[in-house]
Amino acid sequence: MAIDTSDFKNGLAFTLDGEIYQIIDFQHVKPGKGGAFVRTKLRRMRTGGTIDKTFRSGEKVDPIYIEKVNYQYLYRQGSELVLMDLDSYEQIPVPETQIGDGAKYLKEEMEIMALVAGDEVLGYEVPNFVELVVEQTDPAHKGDTVGGGATKPATLETGATVQVPFHIKEGDIIKVDTRSGDYLERVKS
Repeated sequence: MAIDTSDFKNGLAFTLDGEIYQIIDFQHVKPGKGGAFVRTKLRRMRTGGTIDKTFRSGEKVDPIYIEKVNYQYLYRQGSELVLMDLDSYEQIPVPETQIGDGAKYLKEEMEIMALVAGDEVLGYEVPNFVELVVEQTDPAHKGDTVGGGATKPATLETGATVQVPFHIKEGDIIKVDTRSGDYLERVKS
């Protein structure tokens, strides 16, 4: 059942030319002369890339239902991550490349979300923020500046490396944004 541009909303997923897209942002435009149209920013669900596309007002698309399935990360096996479906308890190996950069911040028992359309897994969403222990970082030395944005590398319990302020030491728990890899704050234990 096709829907037209008047039904557009953020998060809506649909098929177009064999691809599955999700609306990130849209804007209805009514120019002084000529027909109305809708400007959209779309995410290509299979690749994660974004495109800008303009639709004529009233143009139709075929909506698709994207289900979010909860999985739990169990362990790493070579270049694959083994996940468990939290409903069926089925374990599946997933190539790390399919999960993307966020995979390096996963620790055992963390939950991730699979985006599924029909029988096809379109991608995975790791939590936006994770709290991880600093395994290794150089100690702060007298004279290291606290202000001015000075940072040092720190290796986390998952093996990921992030830049942290000089006051962070080994054993500290820090909050990291998995989308950018940025240090956010030290977590009080």
